[in-house]
Amino acid sequence: MDSARYIALIDELCFRPFPAEHGPSDTGAAGPGWHLAELAGSHGLRGGDPAERAAGVEQYEKERDALHAHLASRWGEGDVLNLQTVLLRTDREEIPEPWASLGARARVAYLWAARGTDRWIAVAVADRDEADEVQLLAVVTQTDPP
Repeated sequence: MDSARYIALIDELCFRPFPAEHGPSDTGAAGPGWHLAELAGSHGLRGGDPAERAAGVEQYEKERDALHAHLASRWGEGDVLNLQTVLLRTDREEIPEPWASLGARARVAYLWAARGTDRWIAVAVADRDEADEVQLLAVVTQTDPP
């Protein structure tokens, strides 16, 4: 775990311009009004042993919680965003990016309004799809959460 490196990247994304088009970026993916950074990712947990996957998820949740502690000391406790409800809402309404993608990949996110930036910050563990690797994600966006 490298919390200092993750915090530095989140800080950078708070001031980095947003791209005009959706697509891959040097940190993961980005689009108009958002950046999604893959802070860390598993290797070999895709479709593998469920016990190993659960241990990997637990490790990334600990890293997410450590990030929460660092960011909460700066911006306050923030909110917990239940991404399950976001995912369910995509069936009947259009959820903007990056929230729709985050809801499809993760179950819960810690969320802050980053003072002085007009941007939202979210950190989450992407573990919803067992056919995919587990990832620690950070989202920086100017789009209000749903």
